[in-house]
Amino acid sequence: SRRAVNPALVTVKASQQPRPDQVRRMGCQESRHVPRPPAWRDDLEKGRPLAEPMGVQVRRVYEEPAENDGTRVLVDRIWPRGLTKAKASLDEWCKAVAPSTDLRTWYGHDPAKFAEFARRYRIELHEAERAQALLHLRDLAADRRVTLLTGTKDPDISEAAVLAAILNTPGRR
Repeated sequence: SRRAVNPALVTVKASQQPRPDQVRRMGCQESRHVPRPPAWRDDLEKGRPLAEPMGVQVRRVYEEPAENDGTRVLVDRIWPRGLTKAKASLDEWCKAVAPSTDLRTWYGHDPAKFAEFARRYRIELHEAERAQALLHLRDLAADRRVTLLTGTKDPDISEAAVLAAILNTPGRR
């Protein structure tokens, strides 16, 4: 009798594995940047209590990377103006989770429209490609600190803030 083989346990020859620049997962691109181990792992290995709880935070991509950023993920569809990939220090660029062009242009980062933008964006997140990208972000945030990056001037009223609220809601991971 033949046993079913779990495809997750099948090893792949090194020659068959994609190069890092070829990797794309669920609409997100891994950066060529070598990810830093999360700061909290250092704390755990040294027996210190966690200084920062795991979770999702939001920052501007133009700010210098912080030690407690964990995995840095850009969630804008458009690359931030005037920023090099090296300076961004990204671990991933997840374009697929970004709002549609129509929604983004309608919103225009008008604070008065943020509540309606958030409502419409949550609806868009149920579309297949965005839902897969959101699931990928949930998987990332399940065991490490994640920083969602955006190029907007006010990250508190951006798509990154909506995503962080979703990902930080208990029972949603």
